[in-house]
Amino acid sequence: MYSFLSRELKSSPWEGAVGPLLIAEIGGNHEGDFNLAKHMANLAISCGADSVKFQLYRGNTLVSPVESADRNRHFKKFELTKNQHIYLAEMCRDASVSYSASVWDLDMLDWIDPYLEFYKIGSGDMTAWPILAEFARRGKPILLSTGLSTMEEILQTVEFLKRINPRYSEPNMLCILQCTSMYPIPDEDANLRVMDSLRDVARASVGYSDHTIGMDALLAAAAMGARVLEFHFTDDREGKSFRDHKVSLTPDEVQNLKSQIKRIIALRGDGVKLPQPSELANEHEVSFRRGVFIQRPMKAGELIKEDDLVFLRPAHGTDARDAEMLIGCKVLRDIEPFKAIESGVDYSNS
Repeated sequence: MYSFLSRELKSSPWEGAVGPLLIAEIGGNHEGDFNLAKHMANLAISCGADSVKFQLYRGNTLVSPVESADRNRHFKKFELTKNQHIYLAEMCRDASVSYSASVWDLDMLDWIDPYLEFYKIGSGDMTAWPILAEFARRGKPILLSTGLSTMEEILQTVEFLKRINPRYSEPNMLCILQCTSMYPIPDEDANLRVMDSLRDVARASVGYSDHTIGMDALLAAAAMGARVLEFHFTDDREGKSFRDHKVSLTPDEVQNLKSQIKRIIALRGDGVKLPQPSELANEHEVSFRRGVFIQRPMKAGELIKEDDLVFLRPAHGTDARDAEMLIGCKVLRDIEPFKAIESGVDYSNS
């Protein structure tokens, strides 16, 4: 059983430097300013994010200019060009940091795909099955956000992905993020226990995409076993009006987050219950446990009675769990009180 539990697991795309994959979501925080996008990407790289994430979209292929004209104009304002996105992706790759993106336009997927180690599906596209089908056919690991969704909808989408490509039956190929699509959200809307439910029913990796203020929810999610932690990232929240900056971490906060998560992961351990090195190094498995001792002088040939036994530390000689087998045993040699006794040397049960 121990060898099964402690065996080395197959490499996963959802592994970061300190445990869970930490994704710094710059998203639209550059607000269409390419120089600011480069600046934020450099900051995210330097503060130790495992993956630097952007959003790829064009206003006209994301939002109807008739049904939602204001939002169409908003997304157009935040667009970056093909060459700008490729520049950012190559910047990350040159720094040996993963580049990731929510790609909301399949034409853009064609040219950004070589830079993506996994596909991120934003919450708004979780039910856009005709678009999801193309990602699934390409077959890279998928990170699926679930804001706005019911559990039934999530399971339907998971089954759809598996029908398109059976590879998504493998836990490492699909990671489902608990997410709430509002900015910011009250603490109770984080609903982190959904991760436990997803782990049980979806048979996939699970993680958390954060829209709270601060990092407490991320730390709690790490303690609950999240494989991926996605958080919005900015250079500075001061003086910013765009909503995402309010829920974004700054470089110093990301470094603090990594430090705290590293300790949380150490505290979580590997789940295999064994005596720990610190216990064994101090021989506490002997000094803290009780052995069986004789509490009066006994002569060779006497029979041991229950009243002759006492259970004391340290667990030298005969273990306290074996006490019953001593009753009725013959003493093989004179025994002094409170001395360690051993089967076949001090007593015989034959």
